[in-house]
Amino acid sequence: MKHCVLALGFFDGVHLGHGGLLRMARQRALEQGLQAACVTFDRHPAALIRGESPLLLNTAEERAQLMRELYGMDQVLILPFDEKMRTVSWEDFATRMQQDYGAAHIICGHDFRFGRNGEGTPQKLADFCKQRGMGFDCISKISLDGITVSSTHIRSLLLEGMTARAVEFLGHGHLLTGKVVDGRKVGRTLGVPTANLQHAEGVLLPRNGVYAARAQVEGKVYAAVVNIGCRPTFGGENVTVEPWLLDYNGDLYGRELQLWLYAYLRPERKFGTPMELKAEILRNADQTRDILRTLPQGNW
Repeated sequence: MKHCVLALGFFDGVHLGHGGLLRMARQRALEQGLQAACVTFDRHPAALIRGESPLLLNTAEERAQLMRELYGMDQVLILPFDEKMRTVSWEDFATRMQQDYGAAHIICGHDFRFGRNGEGTPQKLADFCKQRGMGFDCISKISLDGITVSSTHIRSLLLEGMTARAVEFLGHGHLLTGKVVDGRKVGRTLGVPTANLQHAEGVLLPRNGVYAARAQVEGKVYAAVVNIGCRPTFGGENVTVEPWLLDYNGDLYGRELQLWLYAYLRPERKFGTPMELKAEILRNADQTRDILRTLPQGNW
């Protein structure tokens, strides 16, 4: 890879806190005529270090997409977090960033830890860069309304159904990606044909309920009402993600679909009859259109 300005982190969710770091990488790259690049990992380090991992906000592929499309990263390096990575010394990790990935300037967050036992710190990285004639920046924590922007806080908001608030901390709609698979096709009988999204394992699903969203398929964006839950009106048991694309005509089966959730409309509940459910879904569709009209155009 060409010489670059390299941003280091895990970047789960690619939220406003990460945005400060990535914007700095883009700025330094433009100043120095270099590529803007970032490093992330294929799994959460806690999965190997502690044997358990929090449910992630996004897959590695989604993180890469967000970093490229929202923050202009030229390269996103998804490195394996394996036993070799867990036990590498911080010096060897930093050297690899310079020699293998062409880092001429490194940027990290104030709480970035790396290398064996987390021995690498921003100060050690700053000293490393100075000794080798490399540039270095450390980004201070970023807060919103006095609350530090973090993936942990965003996870808690999504699980509480506070989606609009989570979107404020993310800086974009909450992204879910998956392939449309065969479902029970109950929605078709009601005139609200929903798709059944096969969501990624290990990724957090927000609180059960109905959401206002945008859906992107084959480069086109549609308003969507999304149900996350067990479909109690029809005796469902397993949690599914079922979007209804409001102005889409066609067969979604087998297609890759991206959902951008913006607002939690209501909890999931059991209706007395299918027609009562349909009436409520149609009301949710009107709510969704109203909400989306207030947002910038696009799929973010």
